[in-house]
Amino acid sequence: MIRPLALLFLPVLRVILLTFFDGKYLTGRHFDKGVGGYVWALRSAWAKNILRLGVPMPWPTALTCVISNPKNIKFHPDDLNNFQSPGTYFQNFSAKIVLGKGVYIAPNVGLITANHVLDDLDSHDSGKEIHIGDGCWIGMGAVVLPGVHLGPRTIVAAGAVVTSSFPEGGGVIGGVPAKLLRSLDTPRRGK
Repeated sequence: MIRPLALLFLPVLRVILLTFFDGKYLTGRHFDKGVGGYVWALRSAWAKNILRLGVPMPWPTALTCVISNPKNIKFHPDDLNNFQSPGTYFQNFSAKIVLGKGVYIAPNVGLITANHVLDDLDSHDSGKEIHIGDGCWIGMGAVVLPGVHLGPRTIVAAGAVVTSSFPEGGGVIGGVPAKLLRSLDTPRRGK
């Protein structure tokens, strides 16, 4: 009985949420196949748009998700989950971040498009775009630095610092600085 009533209420809730968010982000698997997207949107609207505890965004984001410039990020609406992870940091005020379809970003990940100028820490270098290919997974606490391009199906180990590109994809990278640990096509030892 409760589920049919909830389903009747969703179109009304969508209209309300359109006052806070761009409609193109209120679609996709999190809205079409369940109520998870609506929960995220309500939580985000309450915390960021009504209470002003954070900067409002054109799509639902967790309270501790920081995005420097929402106009400089490209992603598929099905991947709205990447902005629900606590502590994610998208520093993209001077260059774009492009996330391929099916990307997963864990908590406390930083994607940084511009570093500080070493002689003047109040200034930043010019930004360099970051491209994360389809089906990549960025592990908890990893940092991806300016100009990095990761090919499809790249897995970044937790805590890695990615300073150079891995455009071929299909591998596991990790370490500081990150290096290729193994190809996903190579069987694991002991298996």
